[in-house]
Amino acid sequence: MSLPLFLNKERWAKRGSLLAAASLLAISAGLALVPTGASAQDLTSGLTGDVDPDAEMLLESREITYDFDKDVIVATGDVQVYYDGSTVQAYQIVFDRKSGQLTARGNVIFIESNGNVVRTSELTLSEDFAEGFANALQIDTTKRTRFLAEKARREGNNVTTIENGVYTVYTKPTNPPNKPPLWRVRAEKIIHKQQEKIIRFENAAFEVYGKPIAWLPYLSMPDPTIKRKSGFLIPSGVVNDKIGYGVTVPYYWALSPHYDLTTTLTPLTKQGLFGDVQYRHRFQYGQVSFSAAGLFQAQPSEFSTSRADERWRGAVNSSASFNLSRDWTLGWDVTYKSDRQFFKDYSMASFGGGDPSEIFLEGRNDRNLLSVRAYAFQISQEDYEDSDFDADGFSPVGSSLQDKQPLVLPVIDYDYVFADPILAGELSLAANFTSLTRDETDAFSIDGGTTARFRGVDGTFSRLSLQGDWRRTFIDPLGQSFTPFAYMRGDLFFLASPDSDVTALAGESFVGRAMPAIGLEYRYPIIATFEGGNQVFEPIAQIVARPNEQRIGELPNDDAQSIVFDTTTLFDYDKFSGFDRAEGGTRLNVGLNYKLQLNSGYYLSGLFGRSYQLAGENSYATPDILGATEDSGLATTLSDYVGSLYLDTQYGVKIGAQARFDKEDFSVNRLQAQASAIYGPVVSSLAYAFLGEQPDVGIDTPREEILGSASLRLQENWRVFGSMRYDIENSNIVQDGVGIGYDDEGFSFSVSYAEDRSRNDGDSVNRTLYFRIGLRTIGNTQVSSGALN
Repeated sequence: MSLPLFLNKERWAKRGSLLAAASLLAISAGLALVPTGASAQDLTSGLTGDVDPDAEMLLESREITYDFDKDVIVATGDVQVYYDGSTVQAYQIVFDRKSGQLTARGNVIFIESNGNVVRTSELTLSEDFAEGFANALQIDTTKRTRFLAEKARREGNNVTTIENGVYTVYTKPTNPPNKPPLWRVRAEKIIHKQQEKIIRFENAAFEVYGKPIAWLPYLSMPDPTIKRKSGFLIPSGVVNDKIGYGVTVPYYWALSPHYDLTTTLTPLTKQGLFGDVQYRHRFQYGQVSFSAAGLFQAQPSEFSTSRADERWRGAVNSSASFNLSRDWTLGWDVTYKSDRQFFKDYSMASFGGGDPSEIFLEGRNDRNLLSVRAYAFQISQEDYEDSDFDADGFSPVGSSLQDKQPLVLPVIDYDYVFADPILAGELSLAANFTSLTRDETDAFSIDGGTTARFRGVDGTFSRLSLQGDWRRTFIDPLGQSFTPFAYMRGDLFFLASPDSDVTALAGESFVGRAMPAIGLEYRYPIIATFEGGNQVFEPIAQIVARPNEQRIGELPNDDAQSIVFDTTTLFDYDKFSGFDRAEGGTRLNVGLNYKLQLNSGYYLSGLFGRSYQLAGENSYATPDILGATEDSGLATTLSDYVGSLYLDTQYGVKIGAQARFDKEDFSVNRLQAQASAIYGPVVSSLAYAFLGEQPDVGIDTPREEILGSASLRLQENWRVFGSMRYDIENSNIVQDGVGIGYDDEGFSFSVSYAEDRSRNDGDSVNRTLYFRIGLRTIGNTQVSSGALN
């Protein structure tokens, strides 16, 4: 017979019935979590013992008896107690009212509301659950961690002591039941003091496959009821032929709930003591961080790159993001380093050296965006010599590379889309203001010095651009789509430059440019359904009419240097990548889009087309000061052909490709392809790139590379992996690497070796050895070599 009973906590103490015993078990069963919490996050509820005072309890058992003489209440046979989201199961529950003790016996299982499962044979608790004792405890947490204890005792509602405890993670049930875990931590005593919020391990040993490999006489961790606690973090190792051997020793300072500090000292056998400090502060509406790293080098002569052989080397960084209001964000990410190679030579720094540094203010809502940004570039490439491309009258190509980088201040972008239709169509506005300053002209030659090309002009260059776009789509009864569109764009340029004779602005303070355009786009998707799938054929045609581009070759070009003509830009109204150029003339873009979808999951899509210059001057045929457009495939009346293909088998194989084919003989001028596959134990990827020669920008030979990587799982946990980047044109391995790794649910390990021949830092080959060990719930550590030469 099952006897369900309900009562709340306040009535238990008053009535002193069996419900008091059962409810006390339900409340204080959290004590069982004390010796079995597997990680900081898992221990919280078990250590506090807090429950909802208004929660109802349900007790079920086959038999309930009350001994009036001994004042003992006994529930026997499949006893289950449900309380506040938790469940306690046992063969028998005994409550001795005289001694105030509650005992649960026989396959005691406590399932906590957060999913943790506690198992023991017997559990004894005091009536106020401040005192307790248990033997042979086991907890399995939702994070697949496990804690075993021979004995556990709780005293004074504060201190919990576990004797002969083991902490580990558990793996799949398919593993042999008696097989020891790969690793575990065994401690003679584990003490948790709630008031001090510290968990301490005494006489602990770290074991691998049941064998101790490291003894830890003292180990402590923060109380799980707090998320942050000052203390040492897991160290890592460094090996490098230029800086020597070293071990990073990080220490975390929990200064406040809102800000913290991490300091790291790394003694190096060749270069001395490397220091790193990182301060982070979180506010109600944002956060900010400040970082610094550096050292006084003991042997600066180990380095040969620019300024790397000086005594003091280091870097500072600050990043922030603040929500000024619902729509406005202010932030920055600014880095300064003492020399170009600092982050590559001292890769253990806690922050990276990514370019560019940036300050921004951004506001956005559903239809409006305003962005104000400033950029500064501090490059990593070293100066070099290449007299073949030097331009007469300008500094050598590979010299003063930092002075040739611009300071961009500001870049202002504004975009707005009108909510209400204008002339039954969509109207949007866009504006851009860019101003940049460069200390030295970046020039090169394509014919031994006679014909100069310019990537950038010294001085200050500013441009204001405004553009309005309108479009409307009509669909007729046959499903044909007609989209008329129009745009109007105006640009205002200003240039103050010592080399002003490079551009047309010599003697002119301002230059204006306007570009109106009208056009029509046509699409007709034809859907064909067959048994097993469907396919779509969609012819597309787009015509854009506008006047000729003004002042071609007479104005600076900084943001429209990249001309990539492929299917992603085939139907762009203006195929230039930025505002410094404005496509002119009347142009027709045509293509055929095809899609195939099979019910089995296969998906195929492709697009093929080309572009025609129908009237007016071809913007891509007339070179500007850089001359990148002449090799774009758009410089003739009939453009090159472009095509793309994407295949997804839904069974682990994906293939994608973009290509540009010569208009005369259909030879490949540009090809990018990538493929990835998962087949059984093999995971692989392959990428191929071919770029034809571009003599107008000084590239006289094709470039062709292939990049591949693969991982092979040898057994359930072991894998080998490798990668290679190969320059086909020059028959040269650019990068390669190989490694081996082990992974299971609680442990990961990998060793890899890599070679890099692409860096310009004085070494022909940079060799790196990387060693990593990860223990789930405890942490990761690694040892890496910066350059084993």
